[in-house]
Amino acid sequence: MSSSQGWAQYLARGVPPQKRYLIGGNWKANGTLAQAAGIVKTLNGGGPFPLEAEVVIAPPAHLLGFVKDNVRPDVAVSAQNSALTTKAGAFTGELPAALLKDFGLNWTIIGHSERREGFGGPGETDEVVATKTKVAVDAGLHVMACVGEKLEQREAGQTTEVVLKQLSAIALKLTKSDWSKVVVAYEPVWAIGTGKVATPEQAQDVHASIRAFLTEKIGASAASLVRIIYGGSVKGSSAPGLILKPDIDGFLVGGASLTSDFITIIQAAKSS
Repeated sequence: MSSSQGWAQYLARGVPPQKRYLIGGNWKANGTLAQAAGIVKTLNGGGPFPLEAEVVIAPPAHLLGFVKDNVRPDVAVSAQNSALTTKAGAFTGELPAALLKDFGLNWTIIGHSERREGFGGPGETDEVVATKTKVAVDAGLHVMACVGEKLEQREAGQTTEVVLKQLSAIALKLTKSDWSKVVVAYEPVWAIGTGKVATPEQAQDVHASIRAFLTEKIGASAASLVRIIYGGSVKGSSAPGLILKPDIDGFLVGGASLTSDFITIIQAAKSS
């Protein structure tokens, strides 16, 4: 069954669209061709996925074609990043949104904390993340836009301030209708790759603040349709408790998306 067919069946059951959970897998810079083949084999052999789950995986750029051509049809493939420009041209090393769309992709991740922290430079600012989000949406891509605070910011009681500042920059660029193509991924930096996971209550508090912010900006109806997903060392053991919270609409999974535990995380959408 294709992703679109599953979506149609799910809507036919009369469940609000925002309650189809997004389960994203960010492979980061991991995967030889042989390793990618193994991960794809695991996904393809993972049995029926719940209709409640929309599954999107983001392999590194050199594997996009292989994964897209070989993964099961109810799993969408995403880029991990896209450029400030939508057009092709003299932008060495960049992935313009229009080329990603032409390649057959419908998703990209933007603003992950590992990009905000920089690669030998200051990293992507809130303004850059916001502009890239708008460029991608205008090119027809769906975006997982990442926000999140560092440990020292959480300990200083600045979590909401930091997250909403990052989100405000994005909101300034988008129209109300643009939000139908945006998923907000709350990823506390202190939980990414550390093995630490926000408690369901901690995550829900931030997600509720994000939902309230969106309600103020675009209205309650539109805000209720924006999926807000959690990322930060999510595992099969922690997913069921997190996904039961009312404002947690799925996950952006890092390391566990490279293993069979990702199947367990996907299945957590069914128990919700």
